[in-house]
Amino acid sequence: MSTDSTDVPTPYTPSVPRPAPDRAALRARIPGWGVDLDPADRPSGTVEVIDDEAAGRGMPTRQALDPRRERSIEHAFLTPVYGTAQPLHGLSGGIRRLAYDRFSEGRAAHWLLLILGDRVEAIGAHVRSLASLRPDNPITETGVLAETRRHPIRSRIGRGRVDLRHTWMDPLIVAGPWILAGWAVIGIARRALRRH
Repeated sequence: MSTDSTDVPTPYTPSVPRPAPDRAALRARIPGWGVDLDPADRPSGTVEVIDDEAAGRGMPTRQALDPRRERSIEHAFLTPVYGTAQPLHGLSGGIRRLAYDRFSEGRAAHWLLLILGDRVEAIGAHVRSLASLRPDNPITETGVLAETRRHPIRSRIGRGRVDLRHTWMDPLIVAGPWILAGWAVIGIARRALRRH
C-alpha cells in the first residue's frame, strides 16, 4: 500500500507498493488471495496495461476515517470516499456489521447475512408502514395492475422468460407478509376484546 501526504495508507492506487507485501502473509490474511497471479491463468493478463496518464486515475481527497463504517475484511482501510447517507441501524445493521466483521466477501455466509439484514429491514419497514396513518398499498405499489394492461399473455408465452419459473411464488412473497401481519393484528385485537 502506498501512502498519501498524511501518512494514511491508501489501498487503491495503480502503482505497485514498495516494498511489496509478503505473498504468504497476504494469503494468510485474505482468503483466496493470489489465485490469479499466474498470467497463464488470466486470459486478460496479456492485455493489461496501466496508463498513469489516464483521466481520473489519481486518488481523490480522503474523507475523514469513520471506524463505524463497514468494510470488507479483505481491505485494511475504507475507500477514500464512501457514503454516509444511510448509516447502519437497528437489528438489520447489527446483522450487516456481523457480515462485514466476520466473513470474507468470498464466503457465502457474508452475502447470506447481508440478504438477511435486508429482509429484516424490509420487515421493519412493513411494520412501520402498518403503524402509520398511510400504510403501503401492495396492489398499486407492486406493479400487479400493470401485469393485466401490458400484453400479459403474449409477453409470457414463447419468449423464454426465466421469471415464469417462480411466478407461482410471487403472490406468496408479496401478499404473504401482509396476510400474516393482518392475521397477527386480528389475533391481538381478539385477545384485547376478550380481556375487556
